[in-house]
Amino acid sequence: MTDSHIFDDLCNPFDDDKLHEECGVFGIYGHEEAAALAALGLHALQHRGQEAAGIVSHDGRHFHSHKAMGKVGDNFSSEEIIGGLKGEAALGHNRYATTGGSVLRNIQPIFADLANGGLAVAHNGNLTNASTLRKQLVTEGSIFQSTTDTEVIIHLVANSKKMKIVDCMIDSMAKIIGAYSLVSLTSKKMIGMRDPFGVRPLVLGKLDNAYILTSESCALDIIGADFIRDVEPGEVIVVDDGGLTSLFPFTTPPKRFCIFEHIYFARPDSVVEKRSVYDVRKDIGQQLAVEHPVEADLVIPVPDSGTPAAIGYAEQSGIQFDLGIIRNHYVGRTFIEPTDQIRHLGVKLKLNANRALIKGKRVILVDDSIVRGTTSTKIVQMMREAGATEVHMRIASPPTTNSCFYGVDTPSRNKLLAAQYEVEEMCKFIGADSLSFISLNGLYVAMGELERNSEQPQYCDACFTGDYPIELTDQESGMAAELTLLTEHS
Repeated sequence: MTDSHIFDDLCNPFDDDKLHEECGVFGIYGHEEAAALAALGLHALQHRGQEAAGIVSHDGRHFHSHKAMGKVGDNFSSEEIIGGLKGEAALGHNRYATTGGSVLRNIQPIFADLANGGLAVAHNGNLTNASTLRKQLVTEGSIFQSTTDTEVIIHLVANSKKMKIVDCMIDSMAKIIGAYSLVSLTSKKMIGMRDPFGVRPLVLGKLDNAYILTSESCALDIIGADFIRDVEPGEVIVVDDGGLTSLFPFTTPPKRFCIFEHIYFARPDSVVEKRSVYDVRKDIGQQLAVEHPVEADLVIPVPDSGTPAAIGYAEQSGIQFDLGIIRNHYVGRTFIEPTDQIRHLGVKLKLNANRALIKGKRVILVDDSIVRGTTSTKIVQMMREAGATEVHMRIASPPTTNSCFYGVDTPSRNKLLAAQYEVEEMCKFIGADSLSFISLNGLYVAMGELERNSEQPQYCDACFTGDYPIELTDQESGMAAELTLLTEHS
């Protein structure tokens, strides 16, 4: 483990035990302050990726770019940087690595000068045949500069025989298998595309006469833009000086939107697929209380993602809701030498028990998920050390038993606690008095469905069921392992 990784563990003691958000995209066309608005939009989408950020703009003649490791506020707060990103069109991206390593050359938007002009591409998701296509393209003479699957799209566009850039993009994406929301910028257009299954989110907004394509509605709120609608699965949106055009060039199977967007990924103040994320999470908590009641004195959320579900659980159960865990939002890179003793502090660097509230109480902890189980173990221990007489854990999602290959950085299956143990064994592992998960059908009920239709599920729930709606070409051929080795040595 490198020193930087040690510091990351100290700063982010939970991150190893969460499903990491995919990425965030923000494109705007037709506004004189395009780059500044893109930076604000990325700031609102910071939860989707904290590893790196980038913005590419176009001023009518030239493209401009700034990319850096770290968070948006650390890299796009100066007038000098924003002032250098000239033009009325800008495309931004927050990155959390899913395919490709954590290096500068993998930061999006990826830009290239093609035969028909410059092209910047930013995408959220994962292309499940990227390695297969990459090997084919390299054989045909393509030279790759990064290890991210987004660059595959650039090379496909460059090799397309179509004349117009929109047709080149459509021609290229027809060869792609995977889950994605994609926004690209040329000298004259902004193009947005969503995969035919609609797994990853993409919304359309407008500010004055400028159109916006972004991952979540909260990125529209921060700049005062109007939410227009969700981009439909398989839809292609083209924005240029003439306005907006909508195309549907792909056959669209039944929608399989990622159910984890509602459970954890999306910001609670976003509206996703016509539903308030906050309201959905409260409904999930209420259903969880119906399915798994327990006598207790307090309902305590695991900050911050467990809060709406905990409110719902408390409302349904009639048990008092309280903040029994206080989060330190100002944990930065520690100046303390990362000794074994300091590393052992773990979650205490970010969370602390509210001892005066907890002592002598039976508590219910509500969290969104359990991945490896390491965080849950430490929080249960924290409650006991604070004097809780009983600690019951309730999880606002079914057990996570399978890895995601659609743009979420999930541990390998053999590191998922629910893939290794039954619920009773998991309970013993984390040290709780009881542990319960919402049922799969209960989750669908909370989502507004009568139940899960096993013949045609309404969402992508592969992390719970292993039912992968999109072909896993690279995984099945072993090509994904080759790209992983390339990433590790790059």
